[in-house]
Amino acid sequence: MLLSNESVFRVIIIGMLEKRSSGILLHPTSLPAHGGIGDLGPAAYEFINFLASSRQGLWQVLPLNPVGIGNSPYSSTSAFAGNVLLISLERLADRGMISHERVHSLDSCEGQVDYARVVQEKVPLLQEAAASFLHNAHGEHRARFDRFVAENSWWLDDYVLFEALRLRYEQRSWNTWPHELAHREPQALAAIREELHDELNRARFLQFAFFEQWRALHSYCRSKGVKIIGDVAIFVSYDSSDVWTHPDIFRLDADTLEPECVAGVPPDAFSETGQRWGNPLYRWPELKRRDYDWWVNRMSWALKSCDIIRLDHFRGFQQCWEIPNSEPTAVNGRWVDGAGEDLFRVLHEKLGSLPFIAEDLGVITPDVYALRDRLKMPGMRVMQFGFDNPGAHIYLPHRFQRNTVVYTGTHDNDTTLGWWQSCSENERKFAGALLGCASDGVNWAMVRLAQSSTANLCVIPLQDVLSLGSEARMNVPSFEDGNWAWRYSPGALQSELSQKLALLAEVTDRQASVDQQYHGEVGENFAT
Repeated sequence: MLLSNESVFRVIIIGMLEKRSSGILLHPTSLPAHGGIGDLGPAAYEFINFLASSRQGLWQVLPLNPVGIGNSPYSSTSAFAGNVLLISLERLADRGMISHERVHSLDSCEGQVDYARVVQEKVPLLQEAAASFLHNAHGEHRARFDRFVAENSWWLDDYVLFEALRLRYEQRSWNTWPHELAHREPQALAAIREELHDELNRARFLQFAFFEQWRALHSYCRSKGVKIIGDVAIFVSYDSSDVWTHPDIFRLDADTLEPECVAGVPPDAFSETGQRWGNPLYRWPELKRRDYDWWVNRMSWALKSCDIIRLDHFRGFQQCWEIPNSEPTAVNGRWVDGAGEDLFRVLHEKLGSLPFIAEDLGVITPDVYALRDRLKMPGMRVMQFGFDNPGAHIYLPHRFQRNTVVYTGTHDNDTTLGWWQSCSENERKFAGALLGCASDGVNWAMVRLAQSSTANLCVIPLQDVLSLGSEARMNVPSFEDGNWAWRYSPGALQSELSQKLALLAEVTDRQASVDQQYHGEVGENFAT
């Protein structure tokens, strides 16, 4: 039953979304660290110190899940697992699981992420650390691991088996595995779990290490007054543990296990054929019958790792673009209803306060805005979008509501300096009229405009703070190669930048505050 009385049902946006705050957008892979990729080690703590000294109260991290196609965390093999490539080798060495010499023999902390090389060089060390722990750990260390495995078996056991089978069958999609495994016959699953016992245990340890390190880092953030903005994409990848484990909640053919239809967006001014994402759609009636149990578990898990959740492709909860799986493009699709307000009613009943941000970018219909507003969720405004024509002015500060998150750009946009170099003459003319002449660059003019806006929350990509161009762009949507590779250089977080951000936060009344009520425990084992 949909609720019309706001006093009966309201998603409570707790204080962190009502206070004026500002922060930085940075995926942890972009941190400078040994092993060829950013991780949850010393550089992450240095970055949090930079945020705190800059009076920044938010760190938007994007998804932390294992990467999939194009090294993107948005095409992950699990909605619950962590990306083990983010595990700090230095933290493992501090615990004696591998030697510090081995860690420091890897590449320097600079340069683009080469994922193939990272897998080749870092994964063997992770496996060595896992084997060392499982052989030598005892006492409280072993007890923490055993508790983690027991408490998270509901997603962990299927995930580690899924990854082991993907490796065995050369990364082929799970529906091409032997029939008894693809269809999850209990006897076959029991036999393969026994056969892969040691491999599965090492994978369980790596998930344990990831979440120990992440929750230690999260605890440190809170001690410094920094809130984490995480990310939950509405859809999951077809070739994922989630779909293999729960085929009943996705619209799959009963015989082939192929999707009946997939998600995407229709043709628009940017693409004559639209975008065919390939994610399977949900069986919302079945999920409703089960009181949305999978979604409750997913959101509950996400809220243990983050303080605020950005809901990617929010409009899909109201309506999504359904494309028959046989169609090669998104042209021949149709709009179909999602779960709508009913899902959020149940989430609120089960989980309480829901600090969500609605990603409402692109072509959004009034009913989607109405759902967002009924749920009291802040929407997003990206200022780079605001200078094309009068219809784009909703992305400029004079049109903002207070319950908004403003960005100069996101991970899917070029950096502001890159955008300025490539935008149309018309955009540059109008942007120049609003931004004026900035001796420190158009990026800082945009930052000041965003910070001084009425939007309660303001998030700036670190690339714009560092005045970087297109070479530092994080992601180009629809391109599989070359994304998610940027890392900032050691020493880039200069005190002058910190002072500049701190003064801006003070004059625009965007102040971080330390949460004195939080005392972190989970994760200290791998953090100290």
